[in-house]
Amino acid sequence: MWDWVRKLDELRTGGRPCALVTVVACSGSTPCTVGAKMIVTPDAFFGTVGGGHLEKLTLDDARACLASGASKTERYPLGAKAGQCCGGVVDTFIEVVGAAPRLYLFGVGHVGQALCRVLDGTPFEVHAIDEREEWIAAERLPASVHRHAMPWDAFAAQARWDDERTYVAIMTHRHDTDQEIVAYVVDRPARYLGLIGSQTKWARFRERLGARGVGDEKLARVKCPIGLDTGGKAPQEVAVSIAAELLKTLHGR
Repeated sequence: MWDWVRKLDELRTGGRPCALVTVVACSGSTPCTVGAKMIVTPDAFFGTVGGGHLEKLTLDDARACLASGASKTERYPLGAKAGQCCGGVVDTFIEVVGAAPRLYLFGVGHVGQALCRVLDGTPFEVHAIDEREEWIAAERLPASVHRHAMPWDAFAAQARWDDERTYVAIMTHRHDTDQEIVAYVVDRPARYLGLIGSQTKWARFRERLGARGVGDEKLARVKCPIGLDTGGKAPQEVAVSIAAELLKTLHGR
């Protein structure tokens, strides 16, 4: 058997999401055996589950799983409709690896730290960005949080942005910094973009950014006030409302 463990580790270490396809059952005549594995990325694959049209179907399904971030089982009857004449049936498990949604949290003050704690144990991979050492080094931040003690623009320039996996929450200690982050992020792909603050704050930001040439369509992407309207104003309450909105967006509700 090929060294799929080494290849999987190589992809994970390099930060490349992939889908691990495992044949879990075979009945009748099939071009593969139970335990056969294939690793699929958006633009390549390694290993085989038997070749032919079965493999094409598997590749398509694995890449669809990568796009959605959801693992699943899949059954492939190998009859004429599937473009193969084996006549058997192959069952696979397609497991998405390294495709967790990423939250870029700009600012880890009271609400930011509370949000990190609320999201601990959820699917989100939280990246906390703050150049204030006393906040980014806080003991109350969960160990699962990726801490980035640097200016926001230095982080943003090297971050990975995409439509499905990137979520952004902006809550720094300065309104002018918040505004600059919004101006930068609206030009990047992201599934969610939230800004902490009141409707008055957002109205002023819209006016200023509009005067700088940022179009209404881009500004409409921004959720401000951030979070579901629960009425709570304490940091932990606000964090819960933001986490609820993030999870609602993640699960397409």
